[in-house]
Amino acid sequence: MENTFQLDSMKLKAKKAMNRGLTFFGMPANSILIIFGVLLLILTFIPFIYVIVDSFTVHIMESTALGLPNGSFTTAHWQDVFAGRNSVAYFWRPLGNSLLVSVLACAFAILFGGIVAYLVTRTNMPFKKFVSSVFIFPYIMPQWTLALFWKNFFISTNCTGGYVGELQAMTGFASPEWLVFGTFPIALVLGLHYAPFAYILMGGILRNMDANLEEAATILNIPRRKIFTHITIPILKPAILSTVLLVFSSAMSSYPVATTLGKPINYQVLATQLNVMLQGGRYSGEAGMGAIISLVLIAIGVVILLLNNATTGSRKQYTTVSGKSGQVSKNNLGKVGKWVVAVILSIIVLFFCIGPMVSFIFESLLPNSGDYSIGFTTKWWTSQEVLRNGYKGVFYSPEIWSALGGSIAMSLVCSLFAGTFGLLIGYAVSKKRKSKLAQGVNSLAFLPYLLPSISLSAIFFMVGLNIKWLYATPFLLCAIVGVVKYIPFASRSSLNAMLQLSNEIEEAAMIQNIPWWKRMVRIVFPIQKSSFLSGYLLPFISCMRELSLFVLIAPTGMLLTTLMFQLEETGLPALENAANLILVVVILIFNWLINKITGASLDKGIGG
Repeated sequence: MENTFQLDSMKLKAKKAMNRGLTFFGMPANSILIIFGVLLLILTFIPFIYVIVDSFTVHIMESTALGLPNGSFTTAHWQDVFAGRNSVAYFWRPLGNSLLVSVLACAFAILFGGIVAYLVTRTNMPFKKFVSSVFIFPYIMPQWTLALFWKNFFISTNCTGGYVGELQAMTGFASPEWLVFGTFPIALVLGLHYAPFAYILMGGILRNMDANLEEAATILNIPRRKIFTHITIPILKPAILSTVLLVFSSAMSSYPVATTLGKPINYQVLATQLNVMLQGGRYSGEAGMGAIISLVLIAIGVVILLLNNATTGSRKQYTTVSGKSGQVSKNNLGKVGKWVVAVILSIIVLFFCIGPMVSFIFESLLPNSGDYSIGFTTKWWTSQEVLRNGYKGVFYSPEIWSALGGSIAMSLVCSLFAGTFGLLIGYAVSKKRKSKLAQGVNSLAFLPYLLPSISLSAIFFMVGLNIKWLYATPFLLCAIVGVVKYIPFASRSSLNAMLQLSNEIEEAAMIQNIPWWKRMVRIVFPIQKSSFLSGYLLPFISCMRELSLFVLIAPTGMLLTTLMFQLEETGLPALENAANLILVVVILIFNWLINKITGASLDKGIGG
């Protein structure tokens, strides 16, 4: 009798547990959170563990030197990186270069982007719409576009391995090497590339700042200089801090610019040193040292995140929009002054934003790089004969068009999966945003954004070495890395869109017993179509111009970005410039389509 009662009690408890489980998983949001929680854990933490293990593992070619069997535990890599015989060349000097480049890039970005934001939002300067629209071009284009343009324009016979550049051909002035290669040009190019960050963040604050703040100071006869330094600058502090954190983090892990403007003089930063170690030492101790450098870059990213949380989590508040004044005071530059400033700024913006494309056209028409003496030729575009190293003209080069097709295919795959996964994550998190599960999944989805691209590439490079079938299918490996990296874009876009929707909209459909998938397709998606499409299209654009993320795992000819670096290595600068021009044009076309389809524009609301 007692046994029967216990059996019935157990059956009742099992039935209740099953019912609770069915009820829990019967809600689509819960199922989505569980699925993506497990998936994101696998794709983020397990590869991270591989890197840590690899940094303590004896590799094949170093087992004899260390006197340890292959695959055994060792701390030799850590000792070599931080205190070894070559630690200065392998780690400390590249780290110092990376820190210096990042600090200077922050200064250049804030100075240039802030000045443009101030002129567009707070003065009576003409040509504002033109300047605002064109100014964001360097960020839309691939990162090394400006670097290649800088080298084309300023390189001279004074440089190591140099030739006659565009400036020397036009004026006879031979640029010094420090202006073309090394710390200064790398930092300046990165600062120009990320200046739109400062422009957007600072421009938004300046545009909406209450005019009463400055007018009150003017009434008290405070000089304009003091108003700027004691009122305007402090109000911009949050935007300046955000710009510093964003630019510093991105510049620390930048690979393409450093390798373009650092190669001839063997200038190394952490990102390029990481690539050298992993590519050159897959089975040697350098691979373990590369794992440690990757961990250092990740640690720097985490520190930057903590600093960001500390600054944005402060109780300090900067009230700049009070509702008492709807106008923003404009500084009068004068009848002549406003035109002088507008013309000078337009020339500078045109040089850095339109100049690269003009440079690529000229460089792709030169018979030999730096040789302007015999005019131009179209052979690099139209020749059906093999010109050099097996390459034909661009129009008849299967390698270039295959690589472009590979880039588009990779971007489509990454955007499709990252956009869909991000949409589902954003939907589920918004529905269960108060639960710890939703908060955990939301944090996991955002985590890849904090990891430097070159470090994420290194992580999956090491995973591929341990999982042979994955390493043997590079398109799949690159697609996985791309989806992981771009999920944050889509999930944040989807979450923001879903938080704007009232639950009543979906509940009305639930009363009518409309299935979940039909509610998503017929109701939720159409209402917030623009935001959801941005979650698909932003990863597409980002993937098209990406190099750091794929540099360690993509074969040379699979993507156009990796092929261009091979063209530079093999001494085909004309084809490299032509391929770069094609990539920039394709990206600008897709960006234009994004603006037309979604209505989204980076400079909208600032003055564009």
